[in-house]
Amino acid sequence: MTDLVTVFLTRSGVEASVVRGLLEAHGVPAVIDSHLPQSLFPMAVNSFGEIQLSVHAEDAEDARRIIESHRTKLTTGTVVALRDEFETLQQAIGYRFRDRGLLEHAMTHTSRANEDASGGVIDNESLEFLGDAALGFVIADLLFSEFPDFDEGQKSKVKASLVSTATLARQAERLNLGDHLLLGRGEEKTGGRRKQALLADGYEALIAAIYLDGGIEHARDFVAREFKGLLADARQHGVAAQDYKSTLQELVQLRHGQLPEYRLVGSSGPDHRKQFQVAVFVNGEQAAEASGTSKKEAEQDAARMAIVKLGDDR
Repeated sequence: MTDLVTVFLTRSGVEASVVRGLLEAHGVPAVIDSHLPQSLFPMAVNSFGEIQLSVHAEDAEDARRIIESHRTKLTTGTVVALRDEFETLQQAIGYRFRDRGLLEHAMTHTSRANEDASGGVIDNESLEFLGDAALGFVIADLLFSEFPDFDEGQKSKVKASLVSTATLARQAERLNLGDHLLLGRGEEKTGGRRKQALLADGYEALIAAIYLDGGIEHARDFVAREFKGLLADARQHGVAAQDYKSTLQELVQLRHGQLPEYRLVGSSGPDHRKQFQVAVFVNGEQAAEASGTSKKEAEQDAARMAIVKLGDDR
C-alpha cells in the first residue's frame, strides 16, 4: 500500500499498542505498514529494531497532532512515555483495574470492532448485558435495604427511573466517559461520544468490567457511590430525580386534564458544550424555564421547577 505514512516509532510493543488505541479512540485507524504478513497489531519492525505505527496519508497530520498532544514533556525537553489513556477514567470512578484489558473492552463500541480487520477486537455488547443485570441487582438491593417504607410499586418506579437510558447517560457524562469510548471512524464523525444510548451502554459495560475485575462488592460500592445523590432525592421526593417529567405529567393531568408542553426557547455555546433552554407550559401558561446540556436534561429540570411552583400555588 502506497498511501501509508509512519507517524510513530518505538522499541516498546506496549507503548505502540497504547498509541494505536489512542489514535483509534480519536477516529484515526492505524494500519499495517510494510510487506510483512498481517498480525494482530498494525505495526511493523524496521531494520533498526523499532516498531512502526502507520496511518493513511490523509490522516497523518491529525495523527501526529493527537500523539503530540498526549506526550508529557519535562523541563529538559525530553519526551517521556505517553500517559495511560484510561488513567483519568480510573481516577473518576474511584477504582483501579488489575486487568486494564477489561476496561478497554468495556469502552470498545461495536463500530470500532467492525472496523478492525484482524478480528482481534471484541465489542462491549456482552459486558453491557452483564452490567445491566449487575446494576439492576445492586439497585434492587439498595432499594430493599434503604427504602423499607416504600411499597413494591414505589420501588419499581424508582428502580425503572434509576436504570433508564437517560439516567445512565447522565451518570456517564459526569465521568466524562464519552471521552474514553473506542469508536469506529463513522461513529466518531456522527457524534457518538455524545449519544445517550452509547453512553448508557458504556456505563453498563463499565459496571460489568468492575464486577469481573474485582467482584460484586467492588461493583456494589461503585454503584452505591454513583447513585447516592439520586437515591437521596428518591428518599425525599418519592421518585428519582430523572422522573420529574412523569411526576409533573401526573400532576397536570389530575388538575387540568391535559399534558404539560415543553418548548425549546433557545440554545447557546459551541456544539460540544451546547446549553439548551427549555420552557414548560401548563394549561397554556409558562410554569418554569431551565437549561441543560441536553434537551432532556433541561426538560427534567424545568419539570422539577414546575412541580415546586404548582405545589406553592395550592
